Amino acid sequence: MESVRSVLGGDLDLALVTAPPKDDQITAVPFAGAPLYAAIPASHRAARKERLALQDLAEDEWILFPKRFDPIVFDAIMDTARRASIIPKYTHDIITPQLAVDMVSDHLGVAILAKPIAPGFHANGVVVRPLCDVSLWFETCIIMRRDDSRLVKEFFRSFLLKYAPQRVPPQQLELALPA
Repeated sequence: MESVRSVLGGDLDLALVTAPPKDDQITAVPFAGAPLYAAIPASHRAARKERLALQDLAEDEWILFPKRFDPIVFDAIMDTARRASIIPKYTHDIITPQLAVDMVSDHLGVAILAKPIAPGFHANGVVVRPLCDVSLWFETCIIMRRDDSRLVKEFFRSFLLKYAPQRVPPQQLELALPA
């Protein structure tokens, strides 16, 4: 949400954001979809699985970013848990991904993180696995203010043409590019 606010406030021209909120002041174009990931202790009963379901984490304490950081993702996690009849145990609020991984390493719970964050972490005794719950898959979007400069719009367009063609069907990509 901080990146979205920075774009809206003019501090940033562009940002890569997972699950941006709907807002008439920004243009958001998806270019990659990805699941959320769970960082779990290597000794966890589900650590050998390639993909995890939220149910695999039902008995653990959860380590999450607070709702104010990313309300869309937070609500999706809680809604998916509710639908699966999971009552999350105490959730630890974090402010950085590294803190989450450190807490997992210290066996204080399991962390649920976005893809751009999770795969880059390597901590002793921590494994990272994708969550297979379809409701926990999100689009990563490039965002900009609708009324931004021609130069920013051209960079936005160039970025999408370079990085999105394999992920976004050509007709959808053309419709999404700013004029």
